[in-house]
Amino acid sequence: MSFSSAIGKLWASPITLVGLLVGLLAWPLGARPTRGHNAIQFLCFPFGSGALTLGNVVLYARCEPHECACLYGSKDVLQFGLHEQAHTHQYERLGVFFLPLYFCVGGIAARNPLEQAANTFARGGHFWPAGWWWLR
Repeated sequence: MSFSSAIGKLWASPITLVGLLVGLLAWPLGARPTRGHNAIQFLCFPFGSGALTLGNVVLYARCEPHECACLYGSKDVLQFGLHEQAHTHQYERLGVFFLPLYFCVGGIAARNPLEQAANTFARGGHFWPAGWWWLR
């Protein structure tokens, strides 16, 4: 892990701790912890559908990292794990400011530039929204 990656993980750690707590509370209900895609992943999360990233923790409900789907307005079939990995990198840049910014720029919607960038990352591009150089 590089120095900048370690600082990013530290910057994201308050939200990562929330994700760990949620995942560990769901463990007795069937959630299975594993590692991958720059995160601690909880597979078979018993609530919701799709996936949720909290810092460097990803909760997968009714899907797994290797599965593919059309995500957030994409016409391409993309891998969940790569899409969620992009969000871990975004958290490492924004820390606790990720969630407020996420909801300010569109929330859980295809028009959200953070979701569009996660789709771009899943296609092999960059995880950061185009035109957001000033926050890079």
